[in-house]
Amino acid sequence: MPLRYLTAGESHGPALTAILEGMPAGLPLDESLIAVDLARRQTGAGSGDRMAIEKDYAQLLAGVMEGVTTGAPITLQIVNKDHANWKGKAVPAYTTPRPGHADLVSAVKYGYDDVRPSLERASARETAVRVAVGAVCRAFLGTFGIRVGGYVSSLGDVSARLDGLPFSDRISRARGSEAQCPDPDAAAQMAKAIEKAKAAGETLGGVIEVVATGVPVGLGSHVNWDRRLDARIGMAILSMNAIKGVEIGDAFANTRRPGTQAHDAILPGENGDITRRGNACGGVEGGISNGQPLWVRAAMKPIPTTRKGQDTIDLATGQPSLTYYERSDVCPVPRAVIVLEAIFCHVLADALVEKLGGDSIKEMRQRFDLLRRATLEDLRMTGQPHVFWP
Repeated sequence: MPLRYLTAGESHGPALTAILEGMPAGLPLDESLIAVDLARRQTGAGSGDRMAIEKDYAQLLAGVMEGVTTGAPITLQIVNKDHANWKGKAVPAYTTPRPGHADLVSAVKYGYDDVRPSLERASARETAVRVAVGAVCRAFLGTFGIRVGGYVSSLGDVSARLDGLPFSDRISRARGSEAQCPDPDAAAQMAKAIEKAKAAGETLGGVIEVVATGVPVGLGSHVNWDRRLDARIGMAILSMNAIKGVEIGDAFANTRRPGTQAHDAILPGENGDITRRGNACGGVEGGISNGQPLWVRAAMKPIPTTRKGQDTIDLATGQPSLTYYERSDVCPVPRAVIVLEAIFCHVLADALVEKLGGDSIKEMRQRFDLLRRATLEDLRMTGQPHVFWP
């Protein structure tokens, strides 16, 4: 069974809800574990005023008994504290769609006479409950020694210097930065860039990198397009609000290299295993994980909710107008790191469930141990010719 989830709820509605189906039985899980990731989503440079209102906390309403998953669907709910400020109040019609947002296209698609239903559901507020789902998946991956972390590598026109810095150090250093950037000098420049954009009524985008370590060989498959791990990662990352580009490994840099330098040489290790020279492919070959760290970059555009008005049309009059501003982040890039980690965790957890099978953590661990013990000797080939199609 795939590990799948569905979310429901609006930005200023009563609550956000998710149902996660397919999580095996026997995983220790409590609300405090999820709260750690939710707290990360509410901090960071460039955050908007709403973060001072919401204190996100996910309730586990189903699928967990006595602190352990049962194998049944898990229900998570986050109450919107700001709902009390909107409930029962007359809200002016929102008729000036923002360029780059779902406002106009959803009004056309669903026949709205007010774009507010669109912005309520299309809002990145929905990512709060996706982070809660990701926290559950992170706990599942952790039982198999798989770790996921992320950081900001660029913001606006400021880029971090990360050459030679191991992934583990990048991730740990980013945690101590309001900009979620491992490079202190770049982080300071990013903070200044955010303040400059705020003063100008602008927003800023950037690049986020997410890495998974401890991933075994064999997640995903080459046999059909929708089973390829890189395709599944790409689809999931692009489902995040404002993400417009995905790169796995050194994908774009590889376009400027000759073939012999764009791939990771396969070498025998000291303990009968297989090693690699480099990780230009980002841990995926032929749609299958190869045991190297899975490494993804995501490009996040500046969000369309700007204090400075943008040219649009007032759908109530048909006349040119400027966009109307409601509170928003100046730069959501630092806060989006945990969201992309959560999305990445779900993709990897789903692929691991698919690979291992089983209904409980106990039986999955046994299969995982066998997967980990595979060596070069296990792959020894006869070297004999074969006639595949006689």
